[in-house]
Amino acid sequence: MSKKVILITGASSGMGKESAKTLIEQGHTVYTVARRIEQMQDLSTLGGFPIQMDITKENDIQNVVDTIIKKEGKIDVLWNNAGYGLFGSVEDTPIEEARQQFEVNVFGLATLTQKVVPYMRKANAGTIINTSSMGGKMYTPMGAWYHATKHAVEGFSDCLRLELKEFNINVVVLEPGIIVTEFGDVLLENINKFSSKGAYASLTKKLVIATKKMYDSGQGSKTLVISKTIAKIVKARKPKTRYRVGLLAKPMVWMRINLGDRLFDKIVMSQV
Repeated sequence: MSKKVILITGASSGMGKESAKTLIEQGHTVYTVARRIEQMQDLSTLGGFPIQMDITKENDIQNVVDTIIKKEGKIDVLWNNAGYGLFGSVEDTPIEEARQQFEVNVFGLATLTQKVVPYMRKANAGTIINTSSMGGKMYTPMGAWYHATKHAVEGFSDCLRLELKEFNINVVVLEPGIIVTEFGDVLLENINKFSSKGAYASLTKKLVIATKKMYDSGQGSKTLVISKTIAKIVKARKPKTRYRVGLLAKPMVWMRINLGDRLFDKIVMSQV
């Protein structure tokens, strides 16, 4: 198997970190970036190359790309994995918070992609993996801004795939289901912050209880399912355009596509 130069964003925890460990073990040259560099020191010990980067700062992004190109001369795989979930009612969530959600989940991803593509194009090779979610194909109450960003990543990736086809660059969308990571903690923190009082207090309470119950009972797939999938994509000469993996990802998206809006609404609300 040929060894590749890989750049992973959002690698300080969860899916990004576990997959980085797997790829390092397989002998790839793995650069990991996140705001919390102190949480990537173990990756450095294993043989990875952590760099501090804020996905919303263009200077940080430029510095990372320049550093890798100077040292390695190429980037074979870019995994745009950084992101978080902003949850709360549309009415209660401040627009500046919504804007920040787009800055991280969409515009940060797009900026890094713009800076990496020219090198892949010159090499006439490369793979870009964009982390969406089963939430990029469906929806839940109180998740308007999060789902909006993931729907955007889906559309962005499809257009990018067509544009880069002639340059032999693969564009892959990763659509995880429920994975056991810090995601649930951030989700609960945001809901409680914005919508725990007022008109949506009752719905918020139900959603918090349902989410806590799911995470506390250990439901959700282990990050191993993601690291195995990423390793498979990295190895593939012609990877699939989408990988839907993890708890509920396939059935929920199937229901969304096949059952129609009103029935799907009922199914979603029956879980809250």
